[in-house]
Amino acid sequence: MPLIIIIVAFIALKYFEVRFVANLSWWWVVGLGVVAFIWFEFLERMFGFDKRRAFEQLDKAREDRVKNSFKKK
Repeated sequence: MPLIIIIVAFIALKYFEVRFVANLSWWWVVGLGVVAFIWFEFLERMFGFDKRRAFEQLDKAREDRVKNSFKKK
């Protein structure tokens, strides 16, 4: 997610020609977009980050259900 924020910031800074970003080529911005695409489409799946996050969410939901069911009323 931080990579997406950086890309959006670079696009805005490049569009409004702010400071050093105005002198950069659009290829730097496009290159960051390609890196983000490769990361989210291929590397994240290859390293299992997407499944790990899903399992963490399921475990948290299960723990919350257990806590709620044993909570004293």
